[in-house]
Formats: sequence, structure tokens, C-alpha cells
Amino acid sequence: MDRDYLNSLIDKLLKSDISKDQFITHLTGIFSDEFKFDTNRKLRLGFHEFIFGESKTINQLIEIISSLKKNGSPFICTKLSDEKIDTILKRFPEVEAIPEAGMVRYFFTPPSTQKGEVAIVTAGSSDIPIAKEAMFTLDSCGIKSKIFADVGVAGVHRFFNIKEQLYSYDVLIVVAGMEGALPSLVAGLFPQPIIAVPTSIGYGTALNGFTALFAMLTSCANGVTVVNINNGFGAAMAAFRILQNKYREDTDV
Repeated sequence: MDRDYLNSLIDKLLKSDISKDQFITHLTGIFSDEFKFDTNRKLRLGFHEFIFGESKTINQLIEIISSLKKNGSPFICTKLSDEKIDTILKRFPEVEAIPEAGMVRYFFTPPSTQKGEVAIVTAGSSDIPIAKEAMFTLDSCGIKSKIFADVGVAGVHRFFNIKEQLYSYDVLIVVAGMEGALPSLVAGLFPQPIIAVPTSIGYGTALNGFTALFAMLTSCANGVTVVNINNGFGAAMAAFRILQNKYREDTDV
């Protein structure tokens, strides 16, 4: 729910098109016994409801999406399998699917463009799906971003080929698996906020991303923010909060 939608609800209430109980339901976000929706999150925090889809059944997802659409609430759903995306699209063809990022999203109106841009740097091409999750999450919040892929330390000359371009971005998200060294390299060179994303890519003692996570948490480069393993979404939301605060006078939150 954003200000425009809230104003439309107030108009409907004043015209008696909806009851007081319906108005309260929209504000509180209580649309079913099982799910409690935070429909005024946009007013409080500047971004809409996000749904973690990996652990939910397809029936739960269909009920959630039906309720949100019925009550005029935009949403983004992350960590979806191809099978879940296909089923959602068959039921809701108007929903936008982004299979390469494991996401679906739905807006009544496109998100307004926010100031600031984010660079998303990946160590390897295997990290790109997590980078795309970050990119489309930012896009859903009105933030522009660009992916610079496959520039990890195994061929560090590739990183220096794109180095000068990165100075123009407000925030740098760095995505890496294996030994997770790239965020430390980037943080030692650039003054912008650095958000590190460990991925589960790697052999044996990469430990499904824990080795990269520990490396980023113990980075000698100062001030690196680290999110959870494969959490491109979380990195994007951290970047959004940084930019929203930096350009606070330009927001209506």
C-alpha cells in the first residue's frame, strides 16, 4: 500500500463504497486466518511486501497472491523454483515472472524511480542468479543497477578492466562463492558502502557457502557489510535503505 492507494481507500470510505470494517482490514493487513499481511509497509519503510517462496507450498503461495491482489497490494516473491513459477503464471498470467532470478512480482503501477545507482559485481558466472535476484529486487524498489559479471580473483585483471566504472555508483554489492575473496579486494579500493553476498558455489570445503561467509565476516578491509548465504534480496534491501537515507529529502516516506 502506498499513499495513492491509501488516498483511494479513504475516498471509497467517504463515499460509502467500502465499510469501516473493510477499511480497517486494508490498513491492518489481516486478510485470512493463516496469513497476516503488512500492507502499510510501503508507508513505513518505503518498500512493499516481500514473500519468501522457497519454503511455502504452491497452495499457500496461490492463497497469498490471491489475497494481496484482491486487496490492492503489490508484492514480490523470491526464491521460487521453475515449477512454482509456472504454476503461478498459469493461475495469474498478469503476474510478471523473472525465472533467472527465481522471482515473480506484481504492481498496479510501476515503482517510482529513486535516486542512486548500485553496481553488482560477481566473482564468477555461477554467481549471476544471486546477482539477478539483487538486481530485480532493486528494480522493484525503483533503484537502477548494473551487473558486472565474472571478474573474480582467479583472473584479477578482469576486475581492473572494469574498476574505473565502479567509482560512479553509490553502493557496491559484491557476490562471490569459493573462498569469498572478492569483497575484500573491492573494499580495499573503493570508498562506497560495500555489501558482500556469499554464495553456495564451490567444491568440498567451500561448505555450501560457509567458507565464503566466514571470509567476508573476517575481512581485513574495514566496514564490509555481509548478508546471508545466497541472499541477493537482502543485499538489495540493504542498498535500498542506504540510498533512501542518503536521498531522504527526495522520498515521500
